[in-house]
Amino acid sequence: MRIPLYRLAHGRTGDKGNRSNISIIAYHKALYPLLESELTESVVAAVFAARRPQAVTRYLLPKLGAINFVLDGVLDGGVNDSLNLDSHGKALAFLLLQAPVAVPMHLRSLLAGGE
Repeated sequence: MRIPLYRLAHGRTGDKGNRSNISIIAYHKALYPLLESELTESVVAAVFAARRPQAVTRYLLPKLGAINFVLDGVLDGGVNDSLNLDSHGKALAFLLLQAPVAVPMHLRSLLAGGE
């Protein structure tokens, strides 16, 4: 069954210029390996395809149960150059958290929210 990522993890976003970083943090340490296998650079690039990222780099942080993604060229030039309403990119974590993730049955009891 494919379940939205927000049921497995929460996210934080930061930005600098035309670069955004998105951290995805597992709600439970047992969910981290699943996030590591499901959230690849290519998956994240596909989620943000409409923003045409120049590059997506993934940094694994297993001791924190987190993955940090750095997306280059996704903020329409950044705060000072963009007419975009969200030139800071604060809402980008929410977009990624909508991505569907295949969750095995034995991990479903760890998900946030109801069925």
